[in-house]
Amino acid sequence: MYILGLTGSIGMGKSATAKLFQHYGIPVHDADATVHKLMGPKGRATPFIAKAFPGSLAENGTVDRLKLGPLVFGDDQALKKLEAILHPMVREEERKFLRQCQLQRHKMVVLDIPLLFETKGEKRCDGVAVVSTSKIMQKKRVLARPNMTVEKFRAILKKQLSDFEKRKRADYVIFTGNGFRHARFQVKGIIQDIIS
Repeated sequence: MYILGLTGSIGMGKSATAKLFQHYGIPVHDADATVHKLMGPKGRATPFIAKAFPGSLAENGTVDRLKLGPLVFGDDQALKKLEAILHPMVREEERKFLRQCQLQRHKMVVLDIPLLFETKGEKRCDGVAVVSTSKIMQKKRVLARPNMTVEKFRAILKKQLSDFEKRKRADYVIFTGNGFRHARFQVKGIIQDIIS
């Protein structure tokens, strides 16, 4: 079973690209979605985060990202503490996903991991696809998000490996700036290349 790591800097179109792989029947493990689940009202990480970061819970028992954000934003120690809670749990869910896909005899799976290179996740993959677009398009997409500011955007970029460096390390690069059909064509080509 071929494990393809899918990554890309913020605003590059990674989530939409992951959906294209699913459209072609390729199972995708979404690290971000797993984090959301872990921080939900019955999430395994929720009690640990609530204890480590008092005041980070919403009334419904979910970890409130808007409350948690200021507690970790710009504080490396706090971020490390949060990652120490979340990362092992995300990895465990990823291993379950891979075991399940192996039992179902899938030829290929995708691990959608935003900070793939930053966390050395590429070592767990057979190849890496990086999603990319122009800096102008990236900025436009990111600043259109709710609660996003230029300062936040810059801070996020600082924590991420540059797009240039990611593309240099990639086995495949998917450009999302030329519309949906073009991205779909590239994804189909990658699947054929890997599975054929």
